[in-house]
Amino acid sequence: MNDSILRDTLQRIQGLIAKSTGTPLQGQDEKRLENVLRNMLDHPENGAASGSFLNREVTILLADLRGFTSLTAAYPAGTVFEVLNRCLARMSEIIFRHQGAIDKFMGDSIMVLFGATTPHADDVRRALACAVEMQLAMNEINQNHKQLGLPDLYMGIGINTGIVMAGLVGSDLYSEFTVIGDNVNLASRIESFSLRGQVLISPSTFERCRDFVVTGEPMDVHVKGKTVPVSLREVHAIPSLGHVVPRQEIRRSQRIEVRIPFTYQVIENKTVIPRLHQGVILDLSYHGVLAEADQPLPTYSEIKFDLDLPLVGHRATDIYAKVVKTKQDAGRYLSGIEFTSVSAQSNMNIQLFVQLLIQGSEQT
Repeated sequence: MNDSILRDTLQRIQGLIAKSTGTPLQGQDEKRLENVLRNMLDHPENGAASGSFLNREVTILLADLRGFTSLTAAYPAGTVFEVLNRCLARMSEIIFRHQGAIDKFMGDSIMVLFGATTPHADDVRRALACAVEMQLAMNEINQNHKQLGLPDLYMGIGINTGIVMAGLVGSDLYSEFTVIGDNVNLASRIESFSLRGQVLISPSTFERCRDFVVTGEPMDVHVKGKTVPVSLREVHAIPSLGHVVPRQEIRRSQRIEVRIPFTYQVIENKTVIPRLHQGVILDLSYHGVLAEADQPLPTYSEIKFDLDLPLVGHRATDIYAKVVKTKQDAGRYLSGIEFTSVSAQSNMNIQLFVQLLIQGSEQT
């Protein structure tokens, strides 16, 4: 029974990889993929009764596409699914090459496990190498998107390592192997903090790989359900592999003071809430704004808004952004907001608008 399932699963995955890359995995790469699938089917845990769990240390990788919400709103369903399948097929290829196990696809998100079915001493390193290669692959996908006239997509990735409960859930009619526990929830929270192109890791993951990766300074975030802040680090490079994360969030860019009224909508669970809110943009750069809002915007919350650029005769519509900092000052709610999805045309006009204002301010 397992052999027929193995052959069918292998054929399906190879088909996805071939559709994305033009050729299926061959030779040793195909053998490694087959071994991963066989381990998942033949491992004793997979034969356990539903509801039976084991405690096991696992590294959990959560990845989510940024900019996908705007894609679904602007393109027909056929194009949306073609783009999604292309991305997921490429990511699956990388995941299997690093012997990760895809726990589930959740729309435009992927949950990957390292060490859940077959533990390895280097699970954490393989998870990190996988995450960085996924970000490198997104750069290549976006190059293809430019040729096809499609918008750029980016990926935010969160990684956590810790003890989870692993086993089958479901019934005799349907069951699946999965992991549950606080460390799974923490991985999900970390992913939600990630900006486009980032790989963020938890303290436990960092302790197991500090000699393998180059990271930024620790940044404390308040995580729901935790009484103390969690210190996250952004992965910048893996020197031994020659990998450098192609960082998308360029925070140091030209900035100019403005005063542009705007309306925005809050995004909750990837759904744009219809209610319109008012605000004023006080500071504009290539990649984000400082805005005064009519309400406190929680850090890492997401919004959608339009932006009038009178000097260049353009209205930038359907800008998706994430709140990266917020504070109250003299009764005002101020939020630092970074763009997560902007059309190529609007991005060009925003940069031109900033450049014209800078030149104007230098002349006065």
